[in-house]
Amino acid sequence: MNFIFISPNFPKTYWNFCRCLKQNGVRVLGIGDTPYELLEENLKQNLQEYYKVSSLENYEEVYKACAFFAFRYGKIDWIESNNEYWLMQDAQLRTDFNVTSGVRNEAISFIKYKSQMKALYEKAGVRTARWHLVSQREAGLAFVAQTGYPVVVKPDNGVGANATYKLENEAQLHEFYDHLPSVQYIMEEYVPGSIESYDGIANRGRQPIFETSHVFPRPIMEIVNHEEDIYYYSVRQIPEDLKDAGRRVIAAFPTQSRFFHCEFFRLTEDKEGLGKRGDLIGLEVNMRPPGGYTPDMMNYANDIDVYKIWANMVAYDHGYFDPSHRPYYCVYTGRRHRLAYQHTLAEVHERYAGAIVMAETMPEVLAPAMGNDMITARFAGYEDMMEFVSFTMTKE
Repeated sequence: MNFIFISPNFPKTYWNFCRCLKQNGVRVLGIGDTPYELLEENLKQNLQEYYKVSSLENYEEVYKACAFFAFRYGKIDWIESNNEYWLMQDAQLRTDFNVTSGVRNEAISFIKYKSQMKALYEKAGVRTARWHLVSQREAGLAFVAQTGYPVVVKPDNGVGANATYKLENEAQLHEFYDHLPSVQYIMEEYVPGSIESYDGIANRGRQPIFETSHVFPRPIMEIVNHEEDIYYYSVRQIPEDLKDAGRRVIAAFPTQSRFFHCEFFRLTEDKEGLGKRGDLIGLEVNMRPPGGYTPDMMNYANDIDVYKIWANMVAYDHGYFDPSHRPYYCVYTGRRHRLAYQHTLAEVHERYAGAIVMAETMPEVLAPAMGNDMITARFAGYEDMMEFVSFTMTKE
């Protein structure tokens, strides 16, 4: 099996995907814009060959790299980056090289354009916020007349919470239209709630072979826009209503043979036209691993190797692991350099040395959403986890 991995060196833990593919007898062929000599040794050891391009943004170069691998090794069976930024390019490459193991051009819009996700949410029987595609100012005013303030505006085809804003009054609405972005935006009614994700890996039949969930108490939009710190955590038991809604969503979307990251609002108050406090509302679907080092959180929470489960899906369409063993909550905390905290990083490490599983300064490209200084820890009990969050995140 020939597997082309796009940008296998970012995030840096993605070398583990290559490790597990190679263990399963898959030939791993890397394409990236980082010079080979700067790749980490553990990645080099798991690549059959690496093709450097001057820029991954240059489709012609990436296409030529794939063509070279096809000439050298024969038919390409998989093309994947596991990165939201490259999903559309991945789909174009699969289409051009007739690779059928993932999403191609005819289906990619349903997992990249937030407006087109709405129809598949409806197919899955999951409610979503009211919305419209941003056009004329008058249309926006008419929409707000129906929903009231606040409303949320974001790129219809966007990555994460980038360029996403909450408009709380008419003055902010007019300011938005006065400087209307050149890309297509979508406007949605504001949904009061915390975010719960349904994450995992689906097989060829769009059935989960691994599933888990994470809770995001603070909206990522506000974390990015206001440079706030962040914490989120994996749960030991997936709520049954979330599991049911998540499974219906991945059956409706083109999720075959890939990671999925489905986000839902859990309403914190009654919302007319949407539901009661505690109800789930569909937010958006991302067909890739959840961001940053969340795959590693999955490993620490469940004592598994999620990279191996994914590689087993690629090679055998099966996970081969025990889904009943969920011993820990795993929590990510991201502190900001600009903020002063009651306890230093050294004090956090000293107090929780037995629980901390990862710690580092985040790459600049991930810091806006993930914070500057990351500490990830795991705990058997919820109260112990929240005590760690309080100790780590409380300001001076």
